[in-house]
Amino acid sequence: MFGGSKLEKSIDRRVFKFIFREIRDMGSREIKSPEDMLETPASLEEDGRSRKKLGMFFIESDNRRTAFGRGYTGGTTPVDIHGKPIADLSKTGGWIAALFIFGNEMAERMAYFGLSVNMVAFMFYVMHRPFSSSSNAVNNFLGISQVSSVLGGFLADAYLGRYWTIAIFTTIYLAGLIGITLCASMKIFVPNQDQCDQLSLLLGSCEPAKPWQMLYLYVVLYLTAFGAAGIRPCVSSFGADQFDERSKDYKTLLDRFFNFFYLCVTIGAIVAFTLVVYIQIERGWGAAFGSLAIAMGVSNMLFFAGTPLYRHRLPGGSPLTRVAQVLVAAFKKQHVPFTRSELVGLYELPGRHSAIKGSGKIPHTDDFRCLDKAALQLKEDGGNPSPWRLCTVTQVEEVKILIKLIPIPACTIMLNVILTEFITLSIQQAYTLNTHIGKLKLPVTCMPVFPGLSIFLILCLYYSVFVPVSRRITGHPHGASQLQRVGIGLFISILSVAWGGVFERFRRGYAIKHGYEFSFLTPMPDLSAYWLLIQYCLIGIAEVFSIVGLLEFLYEEAPDAMKSIGSAYAAIAGGLGCFAASIINSIVKSVTRNPENKQQSWLSQNINNAKFDYFYWLLTVLSIINFCFFLYSAHRYKYRTEQTFEAWETKQNILAEDS
Repeated sequence: MFGGSKLEKSIDRRVFKFIFREIRDMGSREIKSPEDMLETPASLEEDGRSRKKLGMFFIESDNRRTAFGRGYTGGTTPVDIHGKPIADLSKTGGWIAALFIFGNEMAERMAYFGLSVNMVAFMFYVMHRPFSSSSNAVNNFLGISQVSSVLGGFLADAYLGRYWTIAIFTTIYLAGLIGITLCASMKIFVPNQDQCDQLSLLLGSCEPAKPWQMLYLYVVLYLTAFGAAGIRPCVSSFGADQFDERSKDYKTLLDRFFNFFYLCVTIGAIVAFTLVVYIQIERGWGAAFGSLAIAMGVSNMLFFAGTPLYRHRLPGGSPLTRVAQVLVAAFKKQHVPFTRSELVGLYELPGRHSAIKGSGKIPHTDDFRCLDKAALQLKEDGGNPSPWRLCTVTQVEEVKILIKLIPIPACTIMLNVILTEFITLSIQQAYTLNTHIGKLKLPVTCMPVFPGLSIFLILCLYYSVFVPVSRRITGHPHGASQLQRVGIGLFISILSVAWGGVFERFRRGYAIKHGYEFSFLTPMPDLSAYWLLIQYCLIGIAEVFSIVGLLEFLYEEAPDAMKSIGSAYAAIAGGLGCFAASIINSIVKSVTRNPENKQQSWLSQNINNAKFDYFYWLLTVLSIINFCFFLYSAHRYKYRTEQTFEAWETKQNILAEDS
């Protein structure tokens, strides 16, 4: 392809990297099998050399029958909504199409954060549930809505495509919001509110919600969670699909897209924490939740209005089936050595066609060699082997990539634990503090708006301040690599939760000293709630770097036909963070509470008697351990472009040696 044995060793490595990337981006590279490799590995000089050559060349066959026919070209070819190639790309995609998608995400995030911050108060003040159980219920709602994103990613990559997955699940989301609005608007769905003042709430003597009323609330609440599960893993990927991978500015456009995408997420959160809270105070719970439903309905109409402009990617069939086929085939051949005489080679389709719809070929890598057994073609496999016995190299590499990606989003679980805890615990702190700005009193439920404002500010200054400064330090064209940005965010999250412990220790001491020990819903006039802004702003900055970097990292590194599943990794990490927060809360309450000695838990409802500062220090220690694991995982990880170039370079060296 590049001259093989005539390759000049004196040419600079960076030139090769540039040439290779350009050819890869054009989707024109073919995987070829030299004639001298038609001999079996047993005839080679040594086992190590045979394994090396098996990693570089694939024996090809035209007899392999796939579920998709002859095979498919690279997954970068955009199609219209009917699955036909787009003749004139200039009339579709780009920033105009992305704007319609931004609107859908903004409304979804507005509803998500609007429910997360208001539902705790709604369950406490209206449904008469304790603060602790209300917080856990909302944490579980947040967790389920994110963990179940893998379902949406699976349906999008396997059958529906990203557009139709968003279209279906955003309608389900709207139905759930309408159900919540009815719950808050009609007296039949809530317990009796007569003779239920603040003292009765504190004593827990208000009439509790009936079981069927809580059942209805949970059904419509989790219906919205199910709707979010189909939207979250697809929206960012579908938006990124609108940009041409063959463009010279693709990397820059993608980087800016994910920053603007998260800016829309932030705007949705800011609106939820301010306008929706204001509507709730002035017009009641029904109007507040109704505003979320109206916003989602308008965004749905805008999303459908942009349909003629969208670029689509063909779904590649069930990714879970392909993963299962690789695991089963590798297990069946686990005892087959790489030097077996009946070995034909590593199997791949000929030319530049892939057996997976919507995907280009993926070069072989030396990671997880045990999975390569799934692609070992033996003479006994015959001309038409079962895909449960023989898989292509590309299919095997898909599984390897999914495995290699896991540690990075897993390291963001702890960040999501902190975000979840701040949403609920900091509101309890704010109830004891003075939230006045001059003569204006800011509602307690508006406090989480400050992380959003810090995110908004950082994203606005990102390209004018951070990128130029960091570019001088790192030499990276975008200021910092994706993994570096994730690491910066995780480090700042440690500072955020550590400061939370410092301030909480001061706040609790102040409350006890000034006689507020048993008045945990009475604000202390001389202690401002705006001390919380430090931890809020720090966690906002951490979120910008970690989450935006993670989304971009997962989209670029995930296999072509598994982009939605790759994006779902970030949502799953967020969901596991919510569940982990609930589990940690339950463990801490159980371990630190001693009824015999009348000792309250660290997280007791009376925050002035609790030990929230100890809890924050515990989160700090866990975050430091998590950060160390991230540094180890990031150091070991190799970007796909680096691995692909190293594989190509090794191939050229082998060709040069053989000649």
